[in-house]
Amino acid sequence: MPKYGYYPGCSLLSTGKPYDESMKEIFKLLEIELPELPDWNCCGATAYMNIDETAAFALAARNLAIAERESIETIVTPCPACYLVLTKATDYLARYPTLLGRVSLGLKAVGLKYEGKVQVRHPLEIIVNDVGLEKVKSLVKFPLNSLKAAPYYGCLMVRPYAKFDDPFYPTTMDKLLGALGAEVVLHPLKTRCCGGTLMETLPEVGLRLNHLLLKEMKKRKADVIVTACQFCQFNLECYQDEISKKYSGDFHIPIVYFTQLMGLAFGLKPKSLGLWRSLQNLKPLVKSITKEGVKARA
Repeated sequence: MPKYGYYPGCSLLSTGKPYDESMKEIFKLLEIELPELPDWNCCGATAYMNIDETAAFALAARNLAIAERESIETIVTPCPACYLVLTKATDYLARYPTLLGRVSLGLKAVGLKYEGKVQVRHPLEIIVNDVGLEKVKSLVKFPLNSLKAAPYYGCLMVRPYAKFDDPFYPTTMDKLLGALGAEVVLHPLKTRCCGGTLMETLPEVGLRLNHLLLKEMKKRKADVIVTACQFCQFNLECYQDEISKKYSGDFHIPIVYFTQLMGLAFGLKPKSLGLWRSLQNLKPLVKSITKEGVKARA
């Protein structure tokens, strides 16, 4: 396997901390070294591109240049926004020599150089395509046999760069959940936007978008929504009381990261997976998984 470098991004060290914690635990169990990229900086997220495009690309390119300096072949980043921005940087710097020239001048000023040698990949792709589902199956201690899990990818991870999955109906997470033993809930809103930061700027719109997602999963009797995006996890979890009140229904459903569900299936302690940080009571979910897993092995 190539030499990986972990790029957590800003939000995985704050509101997305459970994603970071469970990610590290999973890769440790998979026996994949995931050293953190030294002295990394914010990628600028998607908003900075609207302010100063050249500076935004330089900001992202600094991380790529650091990876090359450290002989890291692949940057692994769980955050879909970071994944998009860093992938876009590698793409644009390869296609537009003038942009590369401007960015290179900025990097040279801080003693760095970017030569286009590093890849940007998402953990889902690495786990399913590099590690393989057979390896995943071999680590399962508590099969998710009785769990109806709805995969939710969000809008950024496979669009516009569909590097490892279909941009409209991705299936990588579906395959992973199936390998864990779960019943995968098929639904058409896999890549429907949760609203992102609209919950702060246009809350009425944000609430409606989240309501549509929660309503669909409830209609399909999902036990849990599984996501790969900390923004989606935050929006779908934090506003369930408000959504239930506004739309006169019960729209409460556990929201977890795919890495957390993997960890539970692998028998890792819930605390090490950051499940205790959830605003919801996830004890019933954890109990159902471990209980059914014991039954399956009996």
